Amino acid sequence: MKKTVILLFALALLAVAAGSCRQQENEGPAADAKPVIYLYPEKETEVTVTLDYAGTLTSTYPAYENGWTVTAQPDGTLTDERGREYYCLFWEGVSETEYQFSTGFCVAGEDTAAFLEDALAQLGLTGREANEFLIYWLPRMEGNAYNLISFQEDAYTGHAALTITPEPDSLLRIFMAWKSLEQPIEIAPQVLKPVTRTGFTVVEWGGAEVKEK
Repeated sequence: MKKTVILLFALALLAVAAGSCRQQENEGPAADAKPVIYLYPEKETEVTVTLDYAGTLTSTYPAYENGWTVTAQPDGTLTDERGREYYCLFWEGVSETEYQFSTGFCVAGEDTAAFLEDALAQLGLTGREANEFLIYWLPRMEGNAYNLISFQEDAYTGHAALTITPEPDSLLRIFMAWKSLEQPIEIAPQVLKPVTRTGFTVVEWGGAEVKEK
Protein backbone atom coordinates (compact mmCIF):
# COMPACT_ATOMS: atom_id res chain seq x y z
CA MET A 1 0.00 0.00 0.00
CA LYS A 2 2.82 2.38 0.94
CA LYS A 3 4.59 1.73 -2.37
CA THR A 4 1.34 2.38 -4.26
CA VAL A 5 0.83 5.76 -2.53
CA ILE A 6 4.42 6.80 -3.26
CA LEU A 7 4.04 5.79 -6.91
CA LEU A 8 0.78 7.73 -7.30
CA PHE A 9 2.34 10.79 -5.65
CA ALA A 10 5.32 10.64 -8.01
CA LEU A 11 3.03 10.36 -11.04
CA ALA A 12 1.05 13.34 -9.83
CA LEU A 13 4.24 15.40 -9.51
CA LEU A 14 5.26 14.45 -13.06
CA ALA A 15 1.85 15.44 -14.39
CA VAL A 16 2.05 18.85 -12.68
CA ALA A 17 5.57 19.40 -14.01
CA ALA A 18 4.55 18.43 -17.53
CA GLY A 19 1.56 20.76 -17.41
CA SER A 20 3.75 23.59 -16.16
CA CYS A 21 6.21 23.04 -19.02
CA ARG A 22 3.41 23.05 -21.60
CA GLN A 23 2.01 26.24 -20.14
CA GLN A 24 5.41 27.97 -20.32
CA GLU A 25 5.85 26.84 -23.92
CA ASN A 26 2.53 28.38 -24.94
CA GLU A 27 2.87 31.70 -23.14
CA GLY A 28 5.16 34.70 -23.25
CA PRO A 29 6.62 36.87 -26.03
CA ALA A 30 7.71 35.50 -29.40
CA ALA A 31 11.36 34.62 -29.87
CA ASP A 32 13.12 35.96 -32.93
CA ALA A 33 15.41 33.00 -33.52
CA LYS A 34 18.76 33.01 -35.25
CA PRO A 35 18.71 36.05 -37.44
CA VAL A 36 22.12 35.88 -39.12
CA ILE A 37 23.59 38.66 -41.26
CA TYR A 38 25.96 38.09 -44.19
CA LEU A 39 28.04 40.93 -45.65
CA TYR A 40 29.27 40.75 -49.26
CA PRO A 41 31.12 43.93 -50.29
CA GLU A 42 32.66 44.23 -53.73
CA LYS A 43 36.09 44.74 -52.14
CA GLU A 44 37.56 44.52 -48.65
CA THR A 45 35.53 47.00 -46.59
CA GLU A 46 35.18 47.99 -42.95
CA VAL A 47 31.48 47.71 -42.18
CA THR A 48 29.50 48.80 -39.11
CA VAL A 49 26.09 47.26 -38.42
CA THR A 50 23.75 48.50 -35.69
CA LEU A 51 20.41 46.96 -34.70
CA ASP A 52 17.52 49.01 -33.33
CA TYR A 53 15.48 46.22 -31.74
CA ALA A 54 12.13 46.73 -30.03
CA GLY A 55 12.72 43.83 -27.68
CA THR A 56 15.39 42.20 -25.54
CA LEU A 57 18.48 40.66 -27.07
CA THR A 58 19.12 37.26 -25.52
CA SER A 59 22.25 36.20 -27.45
CA THR A 60 24.69 37.77 -29.92
CA TYR A 61 27.87 36.56 -31.59
CA PRO A 62 30.24 38.22 -31.93
CA ALA A 63 29.22 40.20 -28.87
CA TYR A 64 27.02 43.17 -29.73
CA GLU A 65 28.40 46.29 -28.10
CA ASN A 66 26.50 49.25 -29.52
CA GLY A 67 26.96 47.62 -32.91
CA TRP A 68 29.31 45.35 -34.81
CA THR A 69 32.34 46.66 -36.72
CA VAL A 70 34.13 44.14 -38.90
CA THR A 71 36.29 43.98 -42.00
CA ALA A 72 34.28 42.19 -44.68
CA GLN A 73 35.63 40.37 -47.73
CA PRO A 74 33.76 39.82 -51.01
CA ASP A 75 33.34 36.09 -50.15
CA GLY A 76 31.55 37.04 -46.90
CA THR A 77 34.45 36.38 -44.51
CA LEU A 78 34.33 38.80 -41.57
CA THR A 79 37.24 39.74 -39.31
CA ASP A 80 37.03 41.70 -36.06
CA GLU A 81 39.66 44.01 -34.60
CA ARG A 82 41.31 41.06 -32.82
CA GLY A 83 41.72 39.15 -36.07
CA ARG A 84 39.03 36.57 -35.27
CA GLU A 85 37.09 35.34 -38.31
CA TYR A 86 33.33 34.85 -38.68
CA TYR A 87 31.05 33.98 -41.58
CA CYS A 88 28.08 35.99 -40.28
CA LEU A 89 26.76 38.21 -37.50
CA PHE A 90 24.27 36.46 -35.20
CA TRP A 91 21.60 37.68 -32.82
CA GLU A 92 18.48 36.40 -31.06
CA GLY A 93 15.89 38.17 -28.97
CA VAL A 94 12.35 38.25 -27.62
CA SER A 95 9.73 40.85 -28.42
CA GLU A 96 5.98 41.45 -28.24
CA THR A 97 5.68 41.70 -32.02
CA GLU A 98 2.53 40.22 -33.55
CA TYR A 99 3.36 38.60 -36.87
CA GLN A 100 0.93 38.63 -39.77
CA PHE A 101 -0.73 35.55 -41.27
CA SER A 102 -3.23 37.17 -43.64
CA THR A 103 -1.36 35.49 -46.50
CA GLY A 104 1.04 32.58 -46.47
CA PHE A 105 1.29 28.87 -47.09
CA CYS A 106 -0.07 25.75 -45.37
CA VAL A 107 2.51 23.02 -45.93
CA ALA A 108 2.49 19.38 -44.82
CA GLY A 109 5.39 18.71 -42.47
CA GLU A 110 6.88 16.09 -44.78
CA ASP A 111 6.84 18.63 -47.66
CA THR A 112 8.51 21.43 -45.71
CA ALA A 113 12.06 20.88 -47.03
CA ALA A 114 10.98 20.97 -50.67
CA PHE A 115 8.75 23.99 -50.05
CA LEU A 116 11.50 25.98 -48.32
CA GLU A 117 14.10 25.10 -50.94
CA ASP A 118 11.83 26.54 -53.62
CA ALA A 119 10.64 29.57 -51.62
CA LEU A 120 14.13 30.60 -50.49
CA ALA A 121 15.45 30.34 -54.03
CA GLN A 122 12.59 32.59 -55.20
CA LEU A 123 13.38 35.10 -52.46
CA GLY A 124 17.04 35.25 -53.47
CA LEU A 125 19.08 33.16 -51.05
CA THR A 126 22.12 31.34 -52.42
CA GLY A 127 22.36 27.58 -52.09
CA ARG A 128 24.69 27.87 -49.08
CA GLU A 129 22.48 30.43 -47.32
CA ALA A 130 19.36 28.33 -47.92
CA ASN A 131 21.20 25.24 -46.67
CA GLU A 132 22.01 26.97 -43.39
CA PHE A 133 18.40 28.16 -43.07
CA LEU A 134 17.10 24.62 -43.57
CA ILE A 135 19.61 23.03 -41.19
CA TYR A 136 18.36 25.32 -38.43
CA TRP A 137 14.59 25.29 -39.04
CA LEU A 138 13.77 21.96 -40.68
CA PRO A 139 14.24 19.79 -37.53
CA ARG A 140 11.61 21.95 -35.79
CA MET A 141 9.10 21.74 -38.63
CA GLU A 142 9.23 18.52 -40.65
CA GLY A 143 7.75 16.37 -37.84
CA ASN A 144 4.60 18.49 -37.57
CA ALA A 145 1.40 17.47 -39.34
CA TYR A 146 1.26 20.87 -41.06
CA ASN A 147 3.07 24.20 -40.88
CA LEU A 148 1.50 27.60 -41.47
CA ILE A 149 4.26 29.77 -42.96
CA SER A 150 4.31 33.46 -43.77
CA PHE A 151 7.39 35.49 -44.69
CA GLN A 152 7.26 38.79 -42.83
CA GLU A 153 7.94 42.27 -44.16
CA ASP A 154 7.03 45.40 -42.16
CA ALA A 155 6.03 43.40 -39.07
CA TYR A 156 9.64 42.26 -38.80
CA THR A 157 11.73 45.10 -40.20
CA GLY A 158 9.66 47.64 -38.25
CA HIS A 159 10.84 46.28 -34.89
CA ALA A 160 14.34 45.17 -35.93
CA ALA A 161 15.79 48.04 -37.96
CA LEU A 162 19.32 47.74 -39.33
CA THR A 163 21.70 50.64 -39.96
CA ILE A 164 24.66 49.65 -42.11
CA THR A 165 27.68 51.81 -42.90
CA PRO A 166 28.59 52.04 -45.71
CA GLU A 167 25.06 51.65 -47.02
CA PRO A 168 24.60 48.47 -49.09
CA ASP A 169 23.44 48.50 -52.68
CA SER A 170 21.19 45.47 -52.03
CA LEU A 171 19.53 44.47 -48.76
CA LEU A 172 17.71 41.14 -48.51
CA ARG A 173 15.96 40.45 -45.18
CA ILE A 174 14.03 37.16 -44.98
CA PHE A 175 12.10 36.42 -41.80
CA MET A 176 9.76 33.43 -41.57
CA ALA A 177 6.97 33.33 -38.99
CA TRP A 178 5.33 29.93 -38.65
CA LYS A 179 2.86 27.89 -36.63
CA SER A 180 2.50 24.16 -36.15
CA LEU A 181 -0.97 22.88 -37.12
CA GLU A 182 -2.77 19.60 -36.56
CA GLN A 183 -5.12 20.15 -39.51
CA PRO A 184 -4.67 22.03 -42.80
CA ILE A 185 -6.30 25.43 -43.26
CA GLU A 186 -7.14 27.59 -46.25
CA ILE A 187 -5.03 30.74 -46.63
CA ALA A 188 -4.53 33.25 -49.43
CA PRO A 189 -1.17 32.48 -51.04
CA GLN A 190 1.63 34.94 -50.37
CA VAL A 191 3.43 36.61 -53.27
CA LEU A 192 7.18 36.20 -52.79
CA LYS A 193 9.20 39.27 -53.76
CA PRO A 194 12.79 38.57 -54.81
CA VAL A 195 15.58 41.12 -54.37
CA THR A 196 18.15 41.57 -57.12
CA ARG A 197 21.64 41.21 -55.63
CA THR A 198 23.95 43.87 -57.03
CA GLY A 199 27.01 45.66 -55.66
CA PHE A 200 27.55 45.57 -51.89
CA THR A 201 24.94 43.04 -50.77
CA VAL A 202 23.71 42.37 -47.23
CA VAL A 203 21.58 39.30 -46.54
CA GLU A 204 19.75 38.43 -43.33
CA TRP A 205 17.53 35.47 -42.50
CA GLY A 206 15.72 34.42 -39.33
CA GLY A 207 12.38 33.22 -38.05
CA ALA A 208 9.97 32.80 -35.17
CA GLU A 209 7.64 29.99 -34.15
CA VAL A 210 4.35 31.56 -33.10
CA LYS A 211 2.47 29.64 -30.43
CA GLU A 212 -1.07 30.23 -29.30
CA LYS A 213 -1.36 31.57 -25.77
